[in-house]
Amino acid sequence: MNPEAIRLLSDLLGPSNLKTALEDRITYAFDASGTRAIPEAVLFPRTREDVPEIVKIAARFGIPITARGAGSGLTGGAVAPSSGMVLDMSCLDRIIRIDPGNLLAEVEPGVVTAELQAAVEREGLFYPPDPASGSFSTIGGNIAENAGGMRAVKYGVTRNYVMGLEVVLASGEVIHTGSKCLKDVVGYDLTTLFVGSEGTLGIITRAILRLLPLPEARRTLLALFPSMSKAAETVPRLFKSRVVPSTLEFMDRVCIEVVSKYLESGFPENAEAVLLIEVDGRRSAVNEEMGEVHRVCKEQGAMEIQTAASESERDVLWRSRRSIHNALRRLRPRWEEEDVSVPIASIPAMIETMEQIRRSHGLLLACFGHVGDGNLHISYVPKDETATDSPRLGRARHDILRAAVDLEGRIAAEHGIGSIKRKEIGWNLDQPTLHLMETVKHLLDPDGIFNPGKIFPGEEAGSHAS
Repeated sequence: MNPEAIRLLSDLLGPSNLKTALEDRITYAFDASGTRAIPEAVLFPRTREDVPEIVKIAARFGIPITARGAGSGLTGGAVAPSSGMVLDMSCLDRIIRIDPGNLLAEVEPGVVTAELQAAVEREGLFYPPDPASGSFSTIGGNIAENAGGMRAVKYGVTRNYVMGLEVVLASGEVIHTGSKCLKDVVGYDLTTLFVGSEGTLGIITRAILRLLPLPEARRTLLALFPSMSKAAETVPRLFKSRVVPSTLEFMDRVCIEVVSKYLESGFPENAEAVLLIEVDGRRSAVNEEMGEVHRVCKEQGAMEIQTAASESERDVLWRSRRSIHNALRRLRPRWEEEDVSVPIASIPAMIETMEQIRRSHGLLLACFGHVGDGNLHISYVPKDETATDSPRLGRARHDILRAAVDLEGRIAAEHGIGSIKRKEIGWNLDQPTLHLMETVKHLLDPDGIFNPGKIFPGEEAGSHAS
């Protein structure tokens, strides 16, 4: 990196907040995907006011800049090109204000999602977005990726709770989008533009988040089914009975087998599918809805139904869902993973296609996820554990993404495009739409310093390598 840029950044932040030693840079060379690239420097802004000054220096010297929080992303979005620098936003971790009267919170981007949830719950409030990485992922990363999670079926995703943003542009200017008002049609909706933009349009330094009253009660049920089709058919039956669960998760047979061994849970050997269903709201309504869920599952042929009678029993039921990744890793240390979505009525067809892909490519393939909102997570490895067959895995990946597109689905549901899926983004976006997005990117970031090599297929990211 340019020595003069290093000197200016060191003067701005202090030497301890600028790391250029190889051992420091290596720790920022990856995220939760398989993508790797060692940045030239790692910076730690201590205040929001540091960020526009850093951006001005980066723009002056043409240095790519990638903002990141916990690095929990799964598509390489937080990995900087090896010709650029990482901006670690985790130090900006203040919950500036929780405002019960206006049902909102103002936060800095480095606040950990679960810590915000716990803080607002102490005030009797509720922040619904609940990504699986919530215990360590940060609000800034959640906004950049428009994170989803397990409660999306009833409450929506992160985008539905971002009311306003403070954003540093490539010029170093600071803009403020949105407001504290639920109803706001003053000008274009720039807030939504930045949510899910994967750090390619600006750097988020503050967010106004919408809160809800904390539900009075919740009830949880786990149902085992003899077939995936029976489980899938249960979903529209629940909606038809006017029950909208707060979570509606599923696991396929492979997940059941590995989780059963991992937890020694003793699920029936002939179970082919699990639904984990949770309802919340006022206590009287929750009890009535849970009764309806139980009735529908029974009518749909559930082999076994477990209902939690206490918070500790709820935790036991949730352990099966939360243990999937650990259980799979015990079987094989490294799995390829895809995150796709399809219209919810197409889930049975998607799962049926996954079975065909499993057989045709000789894979061990596990399907689980958020059946209530059409989001499937698919983990796969060669069935022969000694095989290192990258071309075969590549073909399987192609077929999985293609299957989602053929069902009018999307190649990314809640993990973003990043660097990993940018070659396939045209499968979902026609050329005029993609061109408009690239024009917006160029307008806001004409020199391409923000998170290059992400989202768009033609943009390179230095010597980025996987």
